[in-house]
Amino acid sequence: MSQPMIILYDVPSNIPQPWAPNIWRVRLILNFKRLPYRTTWVEFPDVEETLHGIGAPPTSVRNDGRPVFSLPVIVDPIRSPQAPIVLSNANHIAEYLEVTYPGRYTFLSAIFTSEQFAARQVFPEGSRAVQALFVHYIQEIFVKPLLPIMVPLSHQRLPERSQSHFLSGTTPSYLSVPPEREQAWRAVQEQFDFLANILDKNSGTDGDGVVAMGHELTYADFAIVSVLIWIEKVAPHDGWVRIRQWNGGRWGKLWERCKSCMDVF
Repeated sequence: MSQPMIILYDVPSNIPQPWAPNIWRVRLILNFKRLPYRTTWVEFPDVEETLHGIGAPPTSVRNDGRPVFSLPVIVDPIRSPQAPIVLSNANHIAEYLEVTYPGRYTFLSAIFTSEQFAARQVFPEGSRAVQALFVHYIQEIFVKPLLPIMVPLSHQRLPERSQSHFLSGTTPSYLSVPPEREQAWRAVQEQFDFLANILDKNSGTDGDGVVAMGHELTYADFAIVSVLIWIEKVAPHDGWVRIRQWNGGRWGKLWERCKSCMDVF
């Protein structure tokens, strides 16, 4: 009897490892929970047709009413092979995986109730609202200074066909590397300094000073680490070399805590 596997849809790259941070948030959870999965690679020009074809829900709607399809998306046939669950949006996927697989997964555990195997949660009891707020901060505020640096570099890491998808004669301004790189990195460091000061409140009796919720890894940590992975893969020399030294090496320590969850299947 073959083991059913979750399918994670991701974008291919011209470097050995994937880098998209929103997709890494989901991959980190899949690895953390030891869920069986495989990655299906979809180039940007094919995303809408592919996701529409598998019945993925749109992630937003354009002003003219047309749906917008984006990654990550998962297809989960584990509990219902004949009617697999199809989900989009990293936050929705994270909550679904937590509710459906609250502990370490084994093939036999899929037939038992969630209470019958040991929990390995990414949303400890009572933390879902706080973590949702934290992840929103990471998505909407923390990464904003990174975008002028990372978006052009990320575009360069796409296969040629996907690069062309975003070009229409002239290069859009958001794909131009900012001329004042050092100034741009200083703006990034301000956000890292602010977050480090917040997370330092978990030191001593309140935590190990590394993770967001005290002692155990949670979804909040994966939201941060997915950004670190993005930087390490796309800007290893200009970006990651700097950041791993900031704030007393805090970000390198968090990376190491999550390293066992960074496999790509």
